[in-house]
Amino acid sequence: MKKWDHQGVIDRFEANRNEVQAVPMAAYMKGHFPFLGIKSPLRQQLLKEQFKEYELPEPEQLFEEAWKLFRLPEREYQYAAIALLEKMKKHLTIDDLQQLQEFIESKSWWDSVDTIAPKLVGHIVLRNREQGEKVMVTWSQCDNMWTNRAAILHQLKYKKEMNTSLLSSIIKQHSGSGEFFIQKAIGWVLREYAKTDPDWVQTFVAEHPLKPLSTREALKHLPFNK
Repeated sequence: MKKWDHQGVIDRFEANRNEVQAVPMAAYMKGHFPFLGIKSPLRQQLLKEQFKEYELPEPEQLFEEAWKLFRLPEREYQYAAIALLEKMKKHLTIDDLQQLQEFIESKSWWDSVDTIAPKLVGHIVLRNREQGEKVMVTWSQCDNMWTNRAAILHQLKYKKEMNTSLLSSIIKQHSGSGEFFIQKAIGWVLREYAKTDPDWVQTFVAEHPLKPLSTREALKHLPFNK
């Protein structure tokens, strides 16, 4: 295998640039980012080829290599950077949460944050509950909306590992927010946890005032709400 070179990703992506597809893809993201026009199935295949042909970077070089991709203009490169981080997530430690916060707060939009929060941040916190949860409390109190959203969503896939006390505390901090992406995150994490403990979610929603969007999302799939 070849030694890791992020240029391999660039060469693959550039060879598959599609200006026609790039227009509606950028429009879907409200024009926040330019796109190469590489749809998800092809992008995943190209990254699979990259990871097969090239060795992964050394753990100490991971963030440097991820940033080389993330800082490129087109949105597919941010996806590639996050995919690289996910590929090497076993090497991530509690000390890396600060770096992940920088990724969350850079070129921020729901598509990047909603991958980083549950798949990377959540992975770290689950392995370091005491320290990690303290960081999540700090994130929930910071003045960056996307970092707040990440704090809400980091337990999204925890199921029976959910810390309901922490979840409740963070949601209550933001339950009155007028921000769409915060309301949506609250509803989403509650809806997902309802698959594990519907009674807890039903009781929480009944006892705590939430925005209508959050409530609708939280209760969407519960039997009594049909």
